[in-house]
Amino acid sequence: MRRLGTAAAVLVLAGAGVAGTAGVAGAATGPVGKAAPATTCSTAWGSGTKSATDANATPLKNVRTSQSTCYDRMVFDIGGTGKAGYHVGYVDAFHQDGSGEKIPVKGGAILQVFVSAPSHDPETGKQTYAATAGKPLPGVNLAGYRTFKDTKFGASFEGQSQIGLGVRAKLPFRVQQSGHELIVDVAHTW
Repeated sequence: MRRLGTAAAVLVLAGAGVAGTAGVAGAATGPVGKAAPATTCSTAWGSGTKSATDANATPLKNVRTSQSTCYDRMVFDIGGTGKAGYHVGYVDAFHQDGSGEKIPVKGGAILQVFVSAPSHDPETGKQTYAATAGKPLPGVNLAGYRTFKDTKFGASFEGQSQIGLGVRAKLPFRVQQSGHELIVDVAHTW
């Protein structure tokens, strides 16, 4: 009888341990089907200057921005086919290409973007992207962005357009091309 009582006690204690562990596991993960997604943001892009020498005489059509969990994004719509040349890097101050005039850009750091696409049609001279030197980019609203703080159009000079992008701090960024778009992503953190 003693063995049966001991065996019953062991089973009861084991059951209590399993029930207690299940409760802790459920508390740690939350309800079934409601688990929080794991977000891993790569910051291996670095903050050094990035360039490509490919040339594209197709004019700049639009610049737009968006937000992601890991970064803020600026997209240059260059239209046409082929790759576009670019030169993207951090600068201490933003100076208009051609004149050298200083253009103030808000933020903890300034990312200067040159894209080999003028803001006008090279053959007709007709403006294709309605930006004004020293002014914010048309149609771009950065309210609520985590990393982007300001934009300024520098110039369209000698076949390229120049943009000043004010960011929260000197953070990692990447430049990539997809079809007719040049994409600049700036990470939220290191």
